[in-house]
Amino acid sequence: MEWRSAGLGWPDGNPVLRWDRGRVSPLAYGKEIGFRVVGERYCVGARGNACPLGAVVAGRASQARCAECARLDRAFSVAADGVPDDPRTYRVYLAWFGAGMAKVGITAEERGSVRLLEQGAVAFSWLGRGPLMAARRTEELLRAALGVPDRIPYAKKRAVRHDLPGWPERVAEIRELHRRAVALEGWPESLERVAFEAVDHAGAFGLAGLAPLTRVVSELAAGGVVAGRLVAAAGPDLHLVEAATGAGAESGVLVLDTRLMSGWALTKGDGGTTVPVREVEAASGDGGVQEGLF
Repeated sequence: MEWRSAGLGWPDGNPVLRWDRGRVSPLAYGKEIGFRVVGERYCVGARGNACPLGAVVAGRASQARCAECARLDRAFSVAADGVPDDPRTYRVYLAWFGAGMAKVGITAEERGSVRLLEQGAVAFSWLGRGPLMAARRTEELLRAALGVPDRIPYAKKRAVRHDLPGWPERVAEIRELHRRAVALEGWPESLERVAFEAVDHAGAFGLAGLAPLTRVVSELAAGGVVAGRLVAAAGPDLHLVEAATGAGAESGVLVLDTRLMSGWALTKGDGGTTVPVREVEAASGDGGVQEGLF
């Protein structure tokens, strides 16, 4: 039986694989998973609508959308200021991914912390809440004043997950950034400052005792297999321990960005991973980078 992937989701703070027609497969750390890629990768459409062209998309693309659907999706994106009259309340957040690795962003208040989980934020604190455009102006103000980037590559986030400072150190860094942020002049009057409260996602992600990654999936390809024991999930990434092969071989940790799964039809797969991967140098630590289906 084939299921077409819609990527990884975080409802209620727990990782699930999402499929077409709204189906989900909960993920449990320590569980063996394996799937085989079938056929071609198709555009997932935009804004909840199917791709009118039924377009085939490239295996290496992190977003499984054709050019037209990507344009439509972007046109109605909050990130692109495509809906400036959105009446919802928005929150400004400070997301922390590792020592000296933080960013400021916004998310609709009704989504809670889902956006932070989707980004792989190990910890975070809210900074403010209010109308969309006030939140957007505050976001830009804080980025400049705090000297934090507007985005952090997933490769950098992956590279530090196995070697994070303890919770007290994480809290101290986030608290100091929060203090500097709320003390700044220039906040819009309509945006309410929010008191400091650090939230930890290390437990939800399964990061305790996580080993360094050794390989990263480059792309999926028809007939290829991905298999291993799930030990952690963060943002769109699954960390899988691969079985050792050959005399004297040691098991390694493979990272799969589940955005590469979207648009592919998948079925159960056995054996070792056979899709294209790239090796990660251990010395640098640079990641470069059907409930029933499994």
